[in-house]
Amino acid sequence: MRKMIDSHIHLDHYKDNEIRDMISSSSFIHSLITVSFNLESAQRNLTLSEQYPKVKPAFGFHPEQPLPTDEELKTLIDWIEFHKEKAVAIGEVGLPYYFRQESATTSFSLQGYIELLETFIILAKRWDKPIVLHAVYDDAPIVCDLLEKHSVQKAHFHWFKGDSLTVNRIINNGYFISFTPDIVYEKEIQELAKGYPIDQMMVETDGPWPFEGPFQDQLTHPHMMSESIAMISKLKEMPIQDVYHHLLHNTKSFYCI
Repeated sequence: MRKMIDSHIHLDHYKDNEIRDMISSSSFIHSLITVSFNLESAQRNLTLSEQYPKVKPAFGFHPEQPLPTDEELKTLIDWIEFHKEKAVAIGEVGLPYYFRQESATTSFSLQGYIELLETFIILAKRWDKPIVLHAVYDDAPIVCDLLEKHSVQKAHFHWFKGDSLTVNRIINNGYFISFTPDIVYEKEIQELAKGYPIDQMMVETDGPWPFEGPFQDQLTHPHMMSESIAMISKLKEMPIQDVYHHLLHNTKSFYCI
């Protein structure tokens, strides 16, 4: 069976038995890049990587939540620095697009999140690590500004959505994006995939986030990526074996795994 890498999954959000079953029954999985939400999440992902060789952790602070206190941030960064050799990337980090939309206050300030993201970008650059980004719609140009400011080249925009100008900017900067199973049924995502270079593309599940269409009411699982790859093959009018090869090569090279 063709090998696949899930380039973005929250493995620590699954139950122990679900993780065990997922890995033991999935010979097609080359690796799982599991991103972190906070310190506790990063610690669990590290433990999972020590238990399962296919699990490759990234450490960061997910932006769709309240900002950490100064003490919490220092504790997190100190922990990441101590364990940085175990990490394939810094992530998931970015800006809180959805949290901001749902906020009950009209005085939501983005500045603290921008400063936090810049801190992680600086660390990724210093430690020579790829950075995994949560940056969609109007937030993506702000993130591109920061990446360009610090001359970061290895940036992965997961489950990206944005305008054509930003898409072209991301392409020209050599950044990568990844597609979730919603490419199977979302026209907007299909159009993005048509125009995005196959050499800067990956696939992911963002599990355990649930999906609709043919995946309705199913536990999100890496096997769903095979449907994503079939759709990319169709959209790109490329032989499916070539798409598998490109995506595997891209992700292995990007994350040095």
